[in-house]
Amino acid sequence: MFIEERHQEISEIIKTNGKITVAEITDKYKISDESARRDLRLLEQKGVCKRTHGGAIAAPQVSVRPPVDRNFEKMPVFDNYREIAREAAGMICENDTVYLTGGSLGYIMVSFLPKNIKYTVVVNSVDIARELRSFDNIDVYVAGGRMRQSGSLVDSLANEFVSRLHFDLCFITGAGLTVGFGLSNGTDETAAFQRAVIKNSRKKCLLLPGVKIGADSFIKVCDAETFDLIITDWDCVEEQLLAIEEKGVKIKVVNNGR
Repeated sequence: MFIEERHQEISEIIKTNGKITVAEITDKYKISDESARRDLRLLEQKGVCKRTHGGAIAAPQVSVRPPVDRNFEKMPVFDNYREIAREAAGMICENDTVYLTGGSLGYIMVSFLPKNIKYTVVVNSVDIARELRSFDNIDVYVAGGRMRQSGSLVDSLANEFVSRLHFDLCFITGAGLTVGFGLSNGTDETAAFQRAVIKNSRKKCLLLPGVKIGADSFIKVCDAETFDLIITDWDCVEEQLLAIEEKGVKIKVVNNGR
């Protein structure tokens, strides 16, 4: 098989599955790790993919999508999301006041939240607030405002609510992160709400799956170095992480299961 044919097949696999590993390439084409990584480097230069620690992911498009309905109860919980959520929940200390992201990672975090200490949680998701009703050790505050179809609240009323609060720790998520553009999201409302939370937080933690690192979305939220800590997974783009670490940001890459 010619190299060009192999590259075409690898490109199709990435397009179909969203990613490919070095191990898959070496096994399928009987080539060395070095050759597989060279293939991915060349495909990255053509804009086909973004290289990660163990392979590559599809090159993302700029995301400009309106909020959609989220059925948290039926969504699949992927290993990387579970481990990021577990790591984040372990950061909460007694008497903390915490902002918990209204995204899927916030919902997954609920099952890992400490139950043996007292603390306060502020949310802007009616679905997550409902799950927190069963915790008798947590004081829960819900940001008010117009509810989106997704169940989140990020309008000017919700923004005003969080602007009057102070957080010991905030957990933020987003649609993309690059060292050049920073954290970004798909709508201006979400970005403005997140900036209000970040501004009033003592410690700022970004929870982001590796596939979103190296991607830019539509609206900038803040610079990457705004965060004290970024928790991501094993599919992260290494060159982006190294560049972000040079900005003084601590990065925690979770393991694939424990």
